[in-house]
Amino acid sequence: MRSFVVFVVASLFAAAPATAQEKAITVFAAASMKNALDDVNAAFLKASGLKVATSYAASSALARQIEQGAPADIFASADLEWMDYAAQKKLIQDRTRVNLLGNKLVLIAPKDSNIDKVELGQGFDLTKLIGDGRITTGEVTSVPVGKYAKGALEKLGIWTPVQNKFAMAENVRAALALVARGEAVLGIVYETDAKVEPNVKIIGRFPPDSHPPILYPVAATLTAKPEAALYLAFLRSQTAKALFERYGFTYLLRPTS
Repeated sequence: MRSFVVFVVASLFAAAPATAQEKAITVFAAASMKNALDDVNAAFLKASGLKVATSYAASSALARQIEQGAPADIFASADLEWMDYAAQKKLIQDRTRVNLLGNKLVLIAPKDSNIDKVELGQGFDLTKLIGDGRITTGEVTSVPVGKYAKGALEKLGIWTPVQNKFAMAENVRAALALVARGEAVLGIVYETDAKVEPNVKIIGRFPPDSHPPILYPVAATLTAKPEAALYLAFLRSQTAKALFERYGFTYLLRPTS
């Protein structure tokens, strides 16, 4: 399998420059991937000559857009459920699907907050920490980070007393912005998001067993252009691995080149 992928990478890269002016890849990706994937896309352009147009949003919104006919070659989700949804609706090529990345769930506060480090555990008094303010995360019924957050709070036995204190955001970056601007006293986001926003700080980390593993599956859509294979191959490269890891993602594949 490894030799086949390497062959595909080599042959496609060899063919790419001649068609670079006419071809481009359209990627629909989870909002939390933005900074890392922007760098990966820049490296892909340099290596292949192919441009990448990327739309970032909540995985739920992206899956529904693809279902409604939005033109996308690649779908990168922040959880398994929305990729499963795309598979059930026959929107992706199942054989191309891989779990690319992992992440962690953290509690954040504005950088100038008086709140210091906390230990998140069973029965933690989150209500006291929020006080008269608001806590934010993604919409808990559809946005992956919100679903992870609600699940973790339920597992720790602290969802019920705080559920009415939430300001739900359309995606994880919107939640991050609310905390960065001081419009929410706390937020639950991915660790990689917190690391790229200088106006927030991580004050706590959720126990890994308090929520399902945070996984980022990636696949080509059913209507993907042939060049999508080149992009997926590049995501398996050592270059992509190094860039994702620089931003704090856990890279789940063995690089093929």
